[in-house]
Amino acid sequence: MENLIIEQTKSTPYIFFCAATGKLRIEGESYPENVIKFYTPVLEWLHDYFMTNVKDMVLEFKIIYFNSSTSKVFLTIFDLLEQKASTGCNITVKWICDKDNDVAIECGEEFQEEINKFLFTVEIC
Repeated sequence: MENLIIEQTKSTPYIFFCAATGKLRIEGESYPENVIKFYTPVLEWLHDYFMTNVKDMVLEFKIIYFNSSTSKVFLTIFDLLEQKASTGCNITVKWICDKDNDVAIECGEEFQEEINKFLFTVEIC
């Protein structure tokens, strides 16, 4: 399976999903004009990846800012991860925030409260 790499723009995050290692990263700001268009390849890649024999994966979010439409996509991603975790896959999500970014910290903590089938950590640096 091919890796997914999407370069960062002013309004979209850098995305790097490595199929061989199970390391996934979303980093930057996310407020694209068309959230569905931007994140459809991400959701499709995850769907295809979950069809493989994946046992472990780590997804790192290092998001500085995101809009409410992106938040809904993140919840969809977390739902997909919970479904995969229910099959025995060991999944970890790391929500990485700058110590001065109170909004990102609060959002991470709110997401964390919703998750119960995989490890979700909020890491403040």
